[in-house]
Amino acid sequence: MITRRGVLVTFAGLMLSGMATGAYAVGIEPARQPRVKRYSLVPNNWPAGLKLRLVVLADIHACTPWMSPQRIGGICEQANALGGDMVLLLGDYLSGMRIKTGRVAPEDWARELARLSAPLGVHAVMGNHDWLDDTEAMVAGKGPTLVHAALASINVPVYDNRAVRFEKDGRSFWLAGLADQIGPWPGLDDLPATMAQISGEAPVILMAHEPDVFPTVPDRVSLTLSGHTHGGQIRVFGYSPVVPSRFHNRYAYGHIVEDNRNLIVSGGLGTSILPFRLGSPPEIVVVDLG
Repeated sequence: MITRRGVLVTFAGLMLSGMATGAYAVGIEPARQPRVKRYSLVPNNWPAGLKLRLVVLADIHACTPWMSPQRIGGICEQANALGGDMVLLLGDYLSGMRIKTGRVAPEDWARELARLSAPLGVHAVMGNHDWLDDTEAMVAGKGPTLVHAALASINVPVYDNRAVRFEKDGRSFWLAGLADQIGPWPGLDDLPATMAQISGEAPVILMAHEPDVFPTVPDRVSLTLSGHTHGGQIRVFGYSPVVPSRFHNRYAYGHIVEDNRNLIVSGGLGTSILPFRLGSPPEIVVVDLG
């Protein structure tokens, strides 16, 4: 028999459960030390004998109290300890919050990113918030942005539709990066022009902040690396109810293989719009190729 007391107890339990979940999603999960998410793969066109470890940081979204310079510095030290041949930064260094937070000046988060080191260097692409949250660049309708200047000050190259050839253990590979696809206006990215810079048979790794470009990436590219989605920031049983992608959950998170082409989407480190993460904890991605 349903009693008034039983209804009240059930209602109170649901309220407390909801409050606890909300407190965890705002106060605990976004502030956790990043987990290390590891992937190991050998793409179809990867040359024998080339082993490469990539350490990937995405979506820092610097702001206080959630992503302070001190926290960014700690994440960089954690990343350095992972032994990457390269460190790749996948964009969205600026806050992106739609609620009031403490501002972190670009020179402050850049000073912490300067801790990053790897034998083959640290390399970056831009994210949509790196344009959208830069008022002067948006008014001017062009860069360089605050983020371009901050990364240049610590000698981190930004790959705006650029490809560079590298060598490890006597074997070559290409690192390419796209300009941002959606902000401040569509069309900054140019995949055909980027691919036109690549010659020979060496494999290609492509950095693209948003994963939506993946259907048009040629099979010449061994691996595409993206961020942007944060895994939806809310992820339950492998499903994200809201994903900032026209493909929705198709490219929300993780290792996706389509037509023998590989995409890895990082869940990222910070938060945007709202400081809320549930079932999608902050992460550093490590990719072992070969």
